[in-house]
Amino acid sequence: MIDPRLLVLRTFARCGTVAATAELTGYSPSAVSAQLREYQRAVGMRLLAKDGRGLRLTATGRYLVDRTDQLVTEWERIRSAALTAGDQTPKTFGIGGFSTAASNLLAPLAGHLRDSMPNVDVHVVEATPARCFDLLIAERIDLAVVIAMQADVQVDDDPRFEQIALLDDPLDVMVAADHPIAQRESVTLQELAREAWIADAPGSSYRALFTAAFTAAGITPKITHEIAEWETGMALVEVGVGIGLVPRLASFETTRDVVRVRISGEHSPTRKIVAVMRAGSLESPLIHQSLDHLRQTARNILGTRRQA
Repeated sequence: MIDPRLLVLRTFARCGTVAATAELTGYSPSAVSAQLREYQRAVGMRLLAKDGRGLRLTATGRYLVDRTDQLVTEWERIRSAALTAGDQTPKTFGIGGFSTAASNLLAPLAGHLRDSMPNVDVHVVEATPARCFDLLIAERIDLAVVIAMQADVQVDDDPRFEQIALLDDPLDVMVAADHPIAQRESVTLQELAREAWIADAPGSSYRALFTAAFTAAGITPKITHEIAEWETGMALVEVGVGIGLVPRLASFETTRDVVRVRISGEHSPTRKIVAVMRAGSLESPLIHQSLDHLRQTARNILGTRRQA
């Protein structure tokens, strides 16, 4: 019921270039340009203007896109209600999220949906939060799992999206198997104040979380190594040159000489993970079933995972 050309225009408004719109929608750049021109003619308004070699939205185009947020939200509500009334499911269902969520939450969900709803074509996209929002606008995915502090969109203030809290993912400390605290059930940040730490580079969301936790505890940690990937951090921990933080949700089953120890105390670091969908689609039965499965999977992981 929503003109596909309008979805192309909304995607263009989100990402700003024909090339990026083509990549997100799956069309060729020439097809995107043609659809934008055709829609402009169909509505009888000048929505786009030349901007160097590219295009930009006119004030009219921006106003139109902003006001169609309400239209798309209402269509999502109607679609969800219609599927529920007829006990039907959509033909396709896309889910996306960051790497740890994709492997630990979305993969089990995809398997569950394949078994319980074989007529639904489920596809998984591993992507950054920013790309997940782009894919939601382009309707390439229907549900995204993101870390709240990493999102460049303030979901509470954006009428295009709504979010549901999935879990608070505690960060554990990872240490070498022969470290003095390796066999303990828990440890406080204060006890780790003199350790050599492995952390992400400054400016990353994990570095911000790391810094905030120690600041709240009144501690200045000694950061000896800076890394960009969990695997690198685990390799450094394994050889005993430092310790680092690792989300409870993350697994390191391939590393045998590294263990995780839970951090206790009021300043124990936690990251908030949320599910995001297009506004109006929350009542979709497939969204509901997916959220229930994601929560149950997360509970199982957080309740049992301590060491690899």
